[in-house]
Amino acid sequence: MKSVLDALLRRFIYFGSLTVTYSDGTTRQYQGEKPGREAALRILTPAAERALALKPALAFGEEYMNGTVVPEDCSLEDVLWVVIPNVERGGLLSEDISGRLRYVSRVLRPLNSLRRSRSNVAHHYDLNGSLYELFLDRDRQYSCAYFEHDDMSLDEAQVAKKRHIAAKLNLDRPGLEVLDIGCGWGGMALTLARDHGAKVTGITLSVEQLQVARRRARDEGLDHLVSFELLDYRTLERQFDRIVSVGMFEHVGVRQYETYFNHLKRLLKPDGVAVIHSIGRMDGPGMTNPWISKYIFPGGYSPALSETLSALEQTGLWLTDCEIWRLHYAKTLAHWRRRFDTNREKIRALYDDRFVRMFELYLLASELAFRIQGHMNFQLQITRGIEAVPLTRDYMFEAENAQRAKDEAKQAS
Repeated sequence: MKSVLDALLRRFIYFGSLTVTYSDGTTRQYQGEKPGREAALRILTPAAERALALKPALAFGEEYMNGTVVPEDCSLEDVLWVVIPNVERGGLLSEDISGRLRYVSRVLRPLNSLRRSRSNVAHHYDLNGSLYELFLDRDRQYSCAYFEHDDMSLDEAQVAKKRHIAAKLNLDRPGLEVLDIGCGWGGMALTLARDHGAKVTGITLSVEQLQVARRRARDEGLDHLVSFELLDYRTLERQFDRIVSVGMFEHVGVRQYETYFNHLKRLLKPDGVAVIHSIGRMDGPGMTNPWISKYIFPGGYSPALSETLSALEQTGLWLTDCEIWRLHYAKTLAHWRRRFDTNREKIRALYDDRFVRMFELYLLASELAFRIQGHMNFQLQITRGIEAVPLTRDYMFEAENAQRAKDEAKQAS
C-alpha cells in the first residue's frame, strides 16, 4: 500500500510541502504547486500506510492516537497546517467518494432518539470531571467564549459570553422562568439566577454534569432559584418565559431541526424569548469528519444557517436577531489547548498516552476548523410573537453595558 499512498499524496499536496518517512525507512517529499507551510511525519507500520491509503480522514486520527503516525522534527500543529488546507481543496479520490456518501447518508441515519441522545452525550460529557477542570475556565463553560478585546483572559471572555446572551434574553424583570437546554455544569443557569433573579430549570443528559450542577447550586445558596434535571427537552410540557441553549443544537441531528423548533414553540410562552447558540458553517450544508464523529462527538453535526433557518421557517416562529461569531471559538480553543498542554502530565495520569493524543488532536483540529475551514458560531434570537422584544437592539446594548459595569465593580472589590 506504500505505492498507493505515495500516489495519493502526490496528487493531494497542492499547498505547502509534506515530507513523509515510510515504515521501510524511505523518505518522500511532496511539494505543492502553491506556497504554504512545511511539515514532516513518519509512518511506523505498513498497517498504518494501508489505513491512510483507504480511509485517510478516519485513519490519520486513529494512527496518530495509536502512535503509528508521528510528526517528525515539527509539531502536530505544523502537520495540520499543511494537511487541512489541502483537505479543503480536495484531491484524494477515495476520500472524495466516501465524503459524498457520508453527506448523502446524513438524512438516512437513525434519528437521535432519547436513548441514542443520552448515549451520545455520555460518550463525551461523562468523562472524569477532573479532566475539564484542567483546561476550561473556572465556571466550566465548554462552549465559545466572547472576546470583546484581544487581551481578555479566558475567564473574562466566558463571563462576557454569558453577559452577551443574557442581554439578548431581555431579562427585564426578576422572577422570569427560564429553561436552559443542555445546561452543562450549570454556569449559565447560575449566572442568570444570581445576576438577574431568574428562576432557572437546567436540563442535561449527562449524569456527571447533573451532579456537579446540583452541588454548585447548593454551595452558592441558589437552589431556591435553580433546579437541574436529567431530562430530554422533548419530554417537557410546561411553558417558560425564556429559553437559552448553548452548544446543544449541534447534537439535535439534521432530520430533527423542524421537530426541535416546534418543541421550542410549545415550550415558549406567547411573549417568550429564546436564544440559541450553536457552532455553524459558512459554506452551506456539509458533514462531520468521521474521526470526530467516532471518537469525540457521536451524532454531532455543525449546521449551516441555510438548513437551520429553512427548518425554523416551517414553524411560524420569528427570527428576531441573528449574530455571527467568526474567530471567537478559535481563540477559545487556543486557550484550552495551552491549558491542556500545561496539564498534560495530570491528564495522562487520569487516562493514558492514547487519550492525551486523541484530545490534543481534537482541540487542535477544532481550532483550525474555525481558522481555515469556514466554521463559525451563530446566535439566534427567536420569539413566538412579533412584539415580544423591542423594535431596536438598543435594549441589548444597554443591558450588556449595565451588567458589564456590575461585573467590573465586583472584580475590582
